[in-house]
Amino acid sequence: MANKKKSGFYPDWYREEAPKNSYRSIFKWGDPNEYKAPSRQLYKLMKNVFEMTDDDFKEKQEMGLDTVDIDVPVNLSDDIIKELKAIVGADNVKTDTYTRLRVSYGKTMIDLMRLRKKIVENLPDVVLYPSSKEEIEKIVVFCNDKKIPLYVFGGGSSVTRGTEAICGGISLDLGQNFNKVIDFSETRQTITVESGIFGPALEKILNNAPETLKQFGATRAYTCGHFPQSYEFSTVGGWVVTKGAGQNSTYYGKIEDIVFSQEYATPVGNIKTDEYPRCATGPSMDHIMMGAEGTYGILTHVTLRVFRYVPENRCRFGFMFKDWKSAVETAREVMQMEAGNPSIFRISDPTETQYGLNLYGITDTILDTFLEVMGYKDGERVMMLGFSEGEKNFAKNVRKQIKKVAKKNGGFSITGYASSKWETGRFRDPYLREDMGDYGLMLDTLECAVNWDNLQQVYEGVRAYCESRPNTICLCHMSHLYPQGTNLYFIFEAKMNDIDEYLTYQGGIMDNIQKYGAAMSHHHGIGKMTAPWFEAQVGKNNFEVFKTLKQHFDPNNIMNPGGTMAFDLPEDQKRDFINK
Repeated sequence: MANKKKSGFYPDWYREEAPKNSYRSIFKWGDPNEYKAPSRQLYKLMKNVFEMTDDDFKEKQEMGLDTVDIDVPVNLSDDIIKELKAIVGADNVKTDTYTRLRVSYGKTMIDLMRLRKKIVENLPDVVLYPSSKEEIEKIVVFCNDKKIPLYVFGGGSSVTRGTEAICGGISLDLGQNFNKVIDFSETRQTITVESGIFGPALEKILNNAPETLKQFGATRAYTCGHFPQSYEFSTVGGWVVTKGAGQNSTYYGKIEDIVFSQEYATPVGNIKTDEYPRCATGPSMDHIMMGAEGTYGILTHVTLRVFRYVPENRCRFGFMFKDWKSAVETAREVMQMEAGNPSIFRISDPTETQYGLNLYGITDTILDTFLEVMGYKDGERVMMLGFSEGEKNFAKNVRKQIKKVAKKNGGFSITGYASSKWETGRFRDPYLREDMGDYGLMLDTLECAVNWDNLQQVYEGVRAYCESRPNTICLCHMSHLYPQGTNLYFIFEAKMNDIDEYLTYQGGIMDNIQKYGAAMSHHHGIGKMTAPWFEAQVGKNNFEVFKTLKQHFDPNNIMNPGGTMAFDLPEDQKRDFINK
């Protein structure tokens, strides 16, 4: 039914909680009662780009409302399952198809497409919900002895097929029972948690530390500083094993900067890394284990650096530039001027700026008209937004210095309004994919890391490929910045719901990311999706080192087998686009 509040047709977006045990309940992002539809302005823009009409939005397609009623056989014996129940308890062992499907698929676009088409494959035989480090250690020993594949599931927000149980076996769901605080030290500002704790739970504990961590002597509020797009529905363990980055990473660092110490259960024994702020006693075991995505062992406990929580000192800013080049130069200078880093720092290219102004309600306002008159043309202008935080005077000075650099490069202040609007809804953008998918539209992302000196060639080359497909939108932004470079986060939208077409298109984007010299991932990890490009990314000698470590930690290849990190990919499934 059309929206009666404003004239003109507007689609009847699906606004009901997905039916219990349905395919949609698995691919639904986050909160089952949370939604985000394209605004009227964005809807109009989409129709124009995709060459669609209102009629195309009057009937939904493949919504995934059917119940997952397929009975996929369990290939583990009753004796094996009995022994697993003895380890974790009978209530913490599940073999129904729905539960097994939920922990195998993540939020990769290929997962969403398969679920809409009711394609069920690559399921674990059993899902376990361990409650302690000791239980996980017993499971690893048991699986290694029986040579049973073992996978780990946290929040389910993987966008790289990182948890897909290609070889069957057992999947551990750590989010349900394995999510407790183990220790906290106000003296050194660290907290130790079980790896299944979710981001919001951890942040709430830290923000309210004088009450929630009273037993450890906490006297003030803290923050973890790690807020990825998936923050509300991802676990600390997932952040660590994929080397993730929060949206505030320009100030707090990526997760490898926040991790202080780790514990892993591996098939050859348990690993505990040292607990020093820095040391020079050989290579870092922390960095060997981080980013391995469960292929060496299972992360059990992790100790994180935490930071004083002073949100009242936050200083927001926003600027409009006449072109991409001016904004990029401003960003580089800000990161190299030694005046301190902002916390949020985002630069949207002209296309994403156009979309952003629609989303923030700025399009067709007095401010929009004023910007046009001042020479900040729609389709060319670039928006920068963010905020600084920390000690009050520090935060103010960072904003002040950014304003100086922006002004020098032609930046026009749009105050902190756009930043506030973005901040309010910053975790809600993924919900758009469900509404778009109902009408056969695809919205997906790929991101990469670049240096300042090759940024432009990567940006132009990858965008050119993305837009070589007719009726396709490509947006791009920078959201994690360093003195040496940044990330480029590409968002592409198209009228596309054929799996083979999608895989060909996605593969072409990754080919071009590698072709133009960018890192294949800045913070999403590798998983099974990007694995075919991994060896060419790191080089043959480096890859052989990682593979040797795999053989040491996991001689029977039970840990996340089936292509993660390309360790067991056949040679004909690997790619080699650049000579190392």
